Amino acid sequence: MPQVTIFTNHGCSACQAAKQFLNEHGVSYVERNIGDDPEARDELIRQGFRAVPVIRIGGEAMVGFSAMKLRRMLGL
Repeated sequence: MPQVTIFTNHGCSACQAAKQFLNEHGVSYVERNIGDDPEARDELIRQGFRAVPVIRIGGEAMVGFSAMKLRRMLGL
């Protein structure tokens, strides 16, 4: 499975839901919290993202959390 990276921020309920989904499905991921990591924040801004979560799987990215779309992206 390609690497899964999730960009999050403190107090983001959609971020928590996305992480819970990944954990429940046994998907390992790298979390980058933009509140703690200015480099991660700058990376998202450069790529045109203005909201979190951003979930990156291989070369595909999703903004927000949709269980159906995440299942498709993961091949579940």
